[in-house]
Amino acid sequence: MVRSRRFRSTFFYTAFVMLRPAVFLDKDGTLLEDVPYNIDPSLMRLAPGAREALNLLATQPFELFVISNQSGVALGKFPRAALKNVEAQLTHMFAESGAMFSGAYWCPHHPDGTVAPYSTACDCRKPAPGLLLRAAREHRLDLARSWFIGDILDDVEAGNRAGCRTILLDNGHETEWIEGPQRVPTARAADLHEAARIIANAMEAAAPPAPAGEETAQ
Repeated sequence: MVRSRRFRSTFFYTAFVMLRPAVFLDKDGTLLEDVPYNIDPSLMRLAPGAREALNLLATQPFELFVISNQSGVALGKFPRAALKNVEAQLTHMFAESGAMFSGAYWCPHHPDGTVAPYSTACDCRKPAPGLLLRAAREHRLDLARSWFIGDILDDVEAGNRAGCRTILLDNGHETEWIEGPQRVPTARAADLHEAARIIANAMEAAAPPAPAGEETAQ
């Protein structure tokens, strides 16, 4: 019995310490220049500040994911398979910026779509938090220590509902401003680089102090 309790305690402690924080990035208008329904790798361009942001986030203990509504699938504008090429290009763009791309989560649904089985309501289309919750399950992520950066309040709501901290980019892409208790960001930033600095500063502020008597190496 003692051995069994010790095993369970070790198991749960190991499971807890293995959880890692993540930074979730909206795709169009946040990470990339906003080109509607863009699945052409040759037209994918990093948004202002994105290269510097990825370089900075690569120095932090975060997994980096892209979270994006891709209703073009449901609306018949492109096949879902086309997103594989988008993921390959994102991997390349992250690497060029000195960062590792952990993966992308797409919502291909839209309730007014024309392509079955994607023409439906779902729990993954932002502002629903389904994509973030799925990423957390599949990659053992600590959502309470994670951040979601987006350019509209639907991104903020999705992140808040998932339990993340959130940053809204004030770049003019939010035009509706439908407010609500879940649509208040933790912080605002002018671009992705400023958002990354906010996250890095928060990590530094949360770091435990050095043990008493420990001196910084010269």
